[in-house]
Amino acid sequence: MKAVITVTGKDSVGIIAKVSTECAKYDANIVDISQSVLSDYFAMIMLADIDELKVPFSEFVDILSAVGQERGLSINVMHEDIFNTMHHI
Repeated sequence: MKAVITVTGKDSVGIIAKVSTECAKYDANIVDISQSVLSDYFAMIMLADIDELKVPFSEFVDILSAVGQERGLSINVMHEDIFNTMHHI
């Protein structure tokens, strides 16, 4: 199983490090990442393998959301199946 993690907000030092550290803490393995900075705005999409997740998925979603709130970012985590269903044409 995989999760799609999106991060948006004002750019600052350590965003990737903080999100990656939280993923590692709960055994979510980052398998792909894309990020860009447009002027002062940061945008990132990560694909993480969550097969070995140490906490329930819903708790992981809440944890990353809280990390985003602490840093003034929007962090959304969506199960890959839901993401694919939403974007299927």
